[in-house]
Amino acid sequence: MLRQYVRQFRQGLVRKWPLEPREESESGRAPLSTLDLVTLGVCRTLGAGVYVLIGVITLLIAGPAIVICFLVVALCSVLSGLCYAEFWSYVPRSGSAYLYSIIAMGKLCAFIIGWNILLYLVAAASCVTRAWSYAFDSLIGNHISKALDRTFSPHMPSFLAPYPDFIALGLVLLMTGLLVLGARVTTLIIKVSTGLNLFVPIFMILSGFIKGDLHNWQLTEQDYKSNTSGSSSTFRVGPLGSGGFVPFGFEGIVQGAAILFIYFGVHGMVTAAKEAPNPQRSISLSLLVSIFIGFLAYSGVSAALTLMVPYYRIYPYSPLPQAFLQVGWGPAGYVVALVLLCTLSYSFLCAVLSMFELTRAMAADGLLFRALAQIHTRTGTAIMAILASGTLTGLTATLLRILDLVKLMSAGILPAYTLVAVSILVLRYQPDQILSKREKTKEGNEISDHEASLSEPVPEAGPLRILKSLWFPTSTTPNQISGQIVYGCASLLVLLLSILSLILAQWPRRVFSGDPGLTTVAVLLLLLITGVTVIIWRQPQDPTYLTFRVPALPVLPLVSIFVNIYLMMQITSGTWILFGIWMAIGSVIYIGYEIRHRLAGNKHQQPSASTTQTPD
Repeated sequence: MLRQYVRQFRQGLVRKWPLEPREESESGRAPLSTLDLVTLGVCRTLGAGVYVLIGVITLLIAGPAIVICFLVVALCSVLSGLCYAEFWSYVPRSGSAYLYSIIAMGKLCAFIIGWNILLYLVAAASCVTRAWSYAFDSLIGNHISKALDRTFSPHMPSFLAPYPDFIALGLVLLMTGLLVLGARVTTLIIKVSTGLNLFVPIFMILSGFIKGDLHNWQLTEQDYKSNTSGSSSTFRVGPLGSGGFVPFGFEGIVQGAAILFIYFGVHGMVTAAKEAPNPQRSISLSLLVSIFIGFLAYSGVSAALTLMVPYYRIYPYSPLPQAFLQVGWGPAGYVVALVLLCTLSYSFLCAVLSMFELTRAMAADGLLFRALAQIHTRTGTAIMAILASGTLTGLTATLLRILDLVKLMSAGILPAYTLVAVSILVLRYQPDQILSKREKTKEGNEISDHEASLSEPVPEAGPLRILKSLWFPTSTTPNQISGQIVYGCASLLVLLLSILSLILAQWPRRVFSGDPGLTTVAVLLLLLITGVTVIIWRQPQDPTYLTFRVPALPVLPLVSIFVNIYLMMQITSGTWILFGIWMAIGSVIYIGYEIRHRLAGNKHQQPSASTTQTPD
């Protein structure tokens, strides 16, 4: 009996769900051109929340070098976007990384990715509401924040925000109520919000040309003293660092990139590319163009802001309106604040809609409580999912600092991106990874991956045969031996890259200055990584046709994994503690609900994975 439970448990962790392929006529949509995909990618990339975050990153972390941060982020986003695109190609449906993983990698991987994305969406919605509160407060002279700070700041714990943001809480309650009543984001709202969102960077960049001063990129300690002595500013002046264009060094650039990485969203464009007539060309081209446009917009706004105002005098929570006030363009500051309120409202709606749709999808798949998937007959909405999402968002938006929320977003999305890159590294070398439901029904019923592998004749794999297969594969197509080799090598590579990233993140100067111990360890790690990569490269790849394939496999996914892990190393320990608590809660839910129900033999009607299409 125990062996049977263990066997069911092991098979359930890797069980993959079939997907009924959809004919092209069923989509009901016109094919998307490359221009359509670029437009969609730009809309997803130009998130209004980053216009608030720019102030915090510039003031405390990167200074004017935030422009370089965006360049690093753009390059990293291309790598993750390409991996995401191939991951999508394994599943002939649009949807989030959660949908793809439950079909391509199994329920355990799907739960981890889905739970991480939920954390990202909760933090994103909370961050946007905090940003909305700051923009609204700036319109009325910051009177609300000053009053709340005087009242609550002495009594708040150090790990929470200085004061509870009741404006953000009120916005969450209002929007949650509207969504419960069946409110939707219409096409008109999307078009208006996109137009307003394009107004901000264009206007800001033009203003920077007019009111900017190049000396603000060459500030010295003398400038700092003269600007801060006798200052009548209503907020604290930030640190100088070392002055100049890169006042906080290389560490500041990397830490800023780790936080800003979350705002180059390529999910919407990649998942919608199924409608493109030529996905191989459309995905790569539209991905590069949309990220390039996003880089120009964000770096242009950052450059204009740091040219208009010295970086240590930027207001962290409402930087753009306050910058106009500091240079004497008061009316322009109020206009920008009003525009930000509109675009932030739209961004919040998108984040909350994505959140409760993902919650509903995971509940419908049996990974969360099934009550969250119930649709109200009158409003047509998943009321329990909306209320759960709204409650969690309201609590985090009220109590956590905006910088902590953004770090939580990074902690949530970077592991998910890493899992996607690892999946690409593994899936390409596995035999018969994705079978359609039609193919499975021909065999009589759905079978697990483990059972499918047992039904295929596989030659005995002794130690000598496996060692020989490392360099001289016995087949030109993937088999069980080559698949196991790649699984093992990929796991080893993740471990080696994690150790290398830890060394480079904690002791970068000692490594590059030639410290004998650390430099030797780093070189040995690089040699091991190179050798294991060559072993993977020698294995046969699955010849199955995919609409998009990552070039330069296995090097490109490995670079993406390394970059993601290195950026994760820049996140503070406090953020990882919060992330660990979130994952512990998820583990309790997964073990105590999903696994217990499956082992108990509850036979729920499993919905097809095609019903769990969720936006990112």
